[in-house]
Amino acid sequence: MTVTIHPTAIVHDGAQLGEGVQIGPYCIVGPQVTLKDRTVLKSHVVIDGVTEIGADGVIHPFACLGGPPQHLAHKGEPTKLVVGDRVLVRENVIMHTGTEKGGGITVAGNDCMFMAGSGIAHDCILGNNVIMANQASIGGHVQVGDFVFLGGSCAVHQFARLGRYSFIGGGAIVTKDVIPYGSVWGNHARLEGLNLVGLKRRGFSRELILALRTAYRMMFAEEGTFQERLDDVLENFSDVDQVVEIIRFIREDSTRPICLPSDH
Repeated sequence: MTVTIHPTAIVHDGAQLGEGVQIGPYCIVGPQVTLKDRTVLKSHVVIDGVTEIGADGVIHPFACLGGPPQHLAHKGEPTKLVVGDRVLVRENVIMHTGTEKGGGITVAGNDCMFMAGSGIAHDCILGNNVIMANQASIGGHVQVGDFVFLGGSCAVHQFARLGRYSFIGGGAIVTKDVIPYGSVWGNHARLEGLNLVGLKRRGFSRELILALRTAYRMMFAEEGTFQERLDDVLENFSDVDQVVEIIRFIREDSTRPICLPSDH
């Protein structure tokens, strides 16, 4: 398969283009960019910096990927942006490279979708199958697990963690960590329960969802201290990997507190 480059596009010497790559009108591809097989740049796309885009991606007009981080400490060091396979990037999306002090790399996994105007700051690490709706924004150093959905116009504070399969409601302002499988809403965001709709859509069994709901109620009951309740949940659900995952997530060291229900 041949590479197709529109005559109005600018592809700098040194750019690495895989088989079947298509670069549309008025795109700019920097000298340290790698586009893997069959990735398509529609038009007016800018990809710069030390940036790698995986195979079979589709990038829509006015996306800007691989620009330097919006960080005063960054002095032009050669940090990276790595995006996985089959990414769908819609209009006006921005993704920045990392910072030297923050690990030097920003990563988005496979099969992600970034809707119009969404933004990923420096040193963020996103898993696979992440969806960011229109205007969703995450600050620097945020960790996003697999299958997380971020609703439109939400904003996530720097250094926050979003656990796997969690749901961030539209317009939410997330200043704390969100447990795996949790659902948060509001400004500032509060934990409203489990992401039941998402779990059902992803094929979780009724038995597993029931176990997660029972464990959730135990965690956030009124009796005992929070740590005592976590111990009880771990004792009762030690054979349920997803519940153990939540407990481990809560007990990991983090710069942000855990997002709790509004009555806690």
